[in-house]
Amino acid sequence: MNILIVKVSSLGDVVHTMPAVQDLRQALPGARIDWVVERGFAPLVRRCAGVSRVIELDLRRWRKSPLSAGVRREWQAFRAALRQQPYDAVIDLQGLTKSALVAWLAALAPGGRRYALANRTDGAGYEPPTRWVADVAVPIEPHTHAVMRSRELCARALGYQVPDLECFGLEVQAQRSLDAIEKGVARAPVAFVHGTSRADKQWPLAHWIELGRRLNAEGHAVALPHGSEEELRRSEALARELPLARVWPRLALDALADEMAGCAGVVGVDSGLSHIAVALGLPHVQIYNFDTAWRTGPTGSARQCSVFAQPAPTVDAVWQAWQQVSATGSRQ
Repeated sequence: MNILIVKVSSLGDVVHTMPAVQDLRQALPGARIDWVVERGFAPLVRRCAGVSRVIELDLRRWRKSPLSAGVRREWQAFRAALRQQPYDAVIDLQGLTKSALVAWLAALAPGGRRYALANRTDGAGYEPPTRWVADVAVPIEPHTHAVMRSRELCARALGYQVPDLECFGLEVQAQRSLDAIEKGVARAPVAFVHGTSRADKQWPLAHWIELGRRLNAEGHAVALPHGSEEELRRSEALARELPLARVWPRLALDALADEMAGCAGVVGVDSGLSHIAVALGLPHVQIYNFDTAWRTGPTGSARQCSVFAQPAPTVDAVWQAWQQVSATGSRQ
């Protein structure tokens, strides 16, 4: 059986789709699974166990000059790659017009079907073309965690039960982080995921500094990843205030996952990098200024938890949560 997963963005949504791929592998051991995703996230999807082919979409860049000769050539190459393999099942796990277009363009094998969400779920985007394109629209309980939404859709589409065990299948090459080696610190560093696409999800800089000082006092360096110029400036500001801190270079997502896997754990806001920490099984505290952890936060592991308060959780609350998750040990 040939299956095409359509989940093109964003980073957190891509990570949340990985357990559905592992379910498919378990339920249909002989299946070939391909995945369409935005080019920037492709390095991470290639690390997802069971994905045979990653078909890269560059829609974000193509939109900037859709009529240019270069974009037209790239679009034609994408269409050719998408139609190279006929699929028995094309599963749109995104629920947006752009993903519906991709699903519609994909080649079906004789008897093949396109599956998609039949309805919007709470806190998630949904656009009508999703249902128009689908041969089978699958209803999902609206109040559903982002991970379970994809798992349920795939299971109901292809006729199996969602397994009890949630597994992301994110493969990494973990090694002792250079941060600990360079600083001469005996304990592995803790990564601070302070960057997010929304300013109202940020945690105050003063809180990060205080938390970093407490970790430094326990022998942990602080690792500071970043994905934009604004996040770089914030990382540099944090590093200036902490005795043991290092700003990481900007890394591709696969290399970033490798570095994170070598950390003692991660403290972060609701963002794609925090969701990578969840996928890696690291001790992790996820910080929420809104009561939305039920939809995207970590579930089912003593090594991971979310902390919510308005306008923002206190340092003491996050520190207590870190003490609890870090006491359970690192990735097993």
